[in-house]
Amino acid sequence: MSIEKLPDSWLKVDVGNVADIISGGTPKSGVIENFTTSGEGIAWLTPADLSGYKDKYISNGARDLTEQGYSSSSAKLMPAGSILFSSRAPIGYTAVAANKISTNQGFKNFVFTSDIYPDYAYYYFRSIKHLAESMGTGTTFKEISGSAAKKLPFIISPLAEQKIIADKLDDLLARVESIKTRLENIPEILKKFRQSVLSAAVSGRLNSKHCPMKSIHVGYGWPHDVEGLSHWVEYKLSDIIKIVGGSQPPKSDFRDVCVDGYIRLIQIRDYKSDNHKVFIPRDKAKRFVYKDDVMIGRYGPPIFQILRGLEGAYNVALMKAVPNEEVIRNDYLYWYLQNFNIFNYVESGSDRTAGQSGVNKKHLESYPMLIPSLTEQDEIIKSLEIFFSYAKSIELKAIDALNKVNNLTQSILAKAFRGELTAQWREENPELISGLNSAEALLEKIAAEKLATGTVKKRAKKTSH
Repeated sequence: MSIEKLPDSWLKVDVGNVADIISGGTPKSGVIENFTTSGEGIAWLTPADLSGYKDKYISNGARDLTEQGYSSSSAKLMPAGSILFSSRAPIGYTAVAANKISTNQGFKNFVFTSDIYPDYAYYYFRSIKHLAESMGTGTTFKEISGSAAKKLPFIISPLAEQKIIADKLDDLLARVESIKTRLENIPEILKKFRQSVLSAAVSGRLNSKHCPMKSIHVGYGWPHDVEGLSHWVEYKLSDIIKIVGGSQPPKSDFRDVCVDGYIRLIQIRDYKSDNHKVFIPRDKAKRFVYKDDVMIGRYGPPIFQILRGLEGAYNVALMKAVPNEEVIRNDYLYWYLQNFNIFNYVESGSDRTAGQSGVNKKHLESYPMLIPSLTEQDEIIKSLEIFFSYAKSIELKAIDALNKVNNLTQSILAKAFRGELTAQWREENPELISGLNSAEALLEKIAAEKLATGTVKKRAKKTSH
C-alpha cells in the first residue's frame, strides 16, 4: 500500500507511538484444567480462530481459558475495541475485540485510546497485511516481532473522518463480498448445469428432432417402469462396452526416468500432476491406454472418475471402457459415463477394500442403457460440445472476475487510507479536520492520555478481568 501521498490534514506515525502492543500467551496444553468450553470461561483466541472468519468483531474462540489457565500463562485480557492481529502462522488475520478477550502468543494486539475509532483501525490493519508479512522473520514460519510491530506505520486522520472512512468501507466492502459470493457460487451452478445437460443428453431431451425415448428408472437394483415406444434400444452396459481392468507390473520393471523403449505408467494420482511419474518397458505393458480412450478411476472417494487424455500403461487403479463402435460412439460414451445417474448406481454397488471404496466391475456392467442411433449420437455430441464450451467460457470469465474482485478489496482499502474516499467530505467539512479537530491535535491528545494513564500493561493486569 502506498502511503506517501496523504491529505494535508493527516499524519503518519509509528503505531508504537499511539498504541500499546501486547502479546498473548498459552497455558500448558496438556493440562485439561487450563481450558474450558467456549463462552464458559475467559475468552481466548488463537490464529486458527480467525481462519476464514469474516466478521469484523469477535467475542471468543473455539475454547476459553479457565481461571487456572489464565493465571498460569502470560495471556492478558485486552479491552473491548482492541485490534487483534495475528503475528505468526499466519501474519495478518485481523479482528476487533467485541469484549474483553485474551489471545495466545501468536498475536500482537494493538490497544488504542478512545481517540482512534476501532473500525477505522481494523480496516487500516487489513490494508497493511502485506507490509506486515514482509517484515516477518524466521525459518520454520514467519513471525513479526514486538519491536517490528511497533514500527508499523499508522495513519492518523481526524476523528470525525475516521468514522466516515469506516462507514464507507463497510458499505463498499459489503458490496464486494456480495459480488464475490455470487462469483464463488458459479462453479456449483455450472456443475448443476452440466449435469442437467448430460441428463438431457442420455434421456432423449437434448435433440428435439426425434421422438421421446422410453424411460428407465435406475434404483439400487434392476431398472423398472419402462414405458412408451422409441427407436432407442435398451442394453446392459456389458452388451456394448468392454471394461478392461489395469495390470500392476512387478516393481523390478519400474524406472523413474523415461528412456527409449519405456512408457509411462498411469495411475489416478498422476492424472493432474507430473510429480509422480513411473516408467516400465513397453514390452512389459499388459494394458495400454491412448489419449482418446475413455478411462474410469476405480478407487476413491470419489470413485468412478471419468478420465481422458492419458497415454501409457495403466495399473489396477484404472479401467478402460472400450465401446462397440457399431452401437456407440467413443465420444458419446465419454459423455454418457459422466451423467449423475450412473454415478449413483456405481456408488450403491461399490466394493470396499481396506476401508477404500472401489468400482464393482460386475455391478457396473449390469447398468441399463438406452442408446440412440449413431446419427443421433453425432447430433447429441455436437450439442454437448456447444453447451460445454459455453459453460467453460462462463467459468473462465467468472474466474477472471473473481481474481479482479479479490484484488478490489485491497485497492479500495488503499484508496481509503490515501484519503481518496473522503476527499469531497473534507472539502465540505473543513471545520471537522482543522484546529482542535485536526490529526495533529488528536496526536497530542493521544500522547497526553497515554502519559496520564500509563501503559496498557497496567490496565491489563490479571485483576482486570
